[in-house]
Amino acid sequence: MASFSLTSSSPTLHKATIIDPSSSSSSSSSSHAFPHRPPFVLRMPHQPRRLQTPLVLPKIQSLRHKTRATPVTKDLWDNSILKSETPVLVIFYANWCGPCRMVHRIIDEIATEYAGKLKCFIVNTDTDMQIAEDYEIKAVPVVLMFKNGEKCDSVIGTMPKEFYVAAIERVLKS
Repeated sequence: MASFSLTSSSPTLHKATIIDPSSSSSSSSSSHAFPHRPPFVLRMPHQPRRLQTPLVLPKIQSLRHKTRATPVTKDLWDNSILKSETPVLVIFYANWCGPCRMVHRIIDEIATEYAGKLKCFIVNTDTDMQIAEDYEIKAVPVVLMFKNGEKCDSVIGTMPKEFYVAAIERVLKS
């Protein structure tokens, strides 16, 4: 007797051993409530199951996609953000942070849509801790908006794109 077992991969053929606890000898199966079925079936895999190897990801060095927002460090902070005549959006992120990658993709879309009206920068809080401390960044992701060198708005955490767009529009109108 053979049976199939459905899994997420292709079906696996199993050999089945029928065990009838009610009798030790080979008796007819007519004494069961369901004569066409044995009381239970013990299935033994024909071949041992292979363990699925977990997906091995490469070492995370960046946010894993080409960015339209410019990375900024402490050395470039004053000239890029504080002395900018154009409004600036800065996302504080960490490489290990999954929600940061989601926000970063949204900010990349925004950087394309608001090109010329807004500059977008990213700060890695693991490598540029001093900037994060200066602006009291306790968790990531955090998006700060600057205009004329002053912090004027922020969005903390992962939010839909509309939240970031609303913050940008408030800054552009002020």
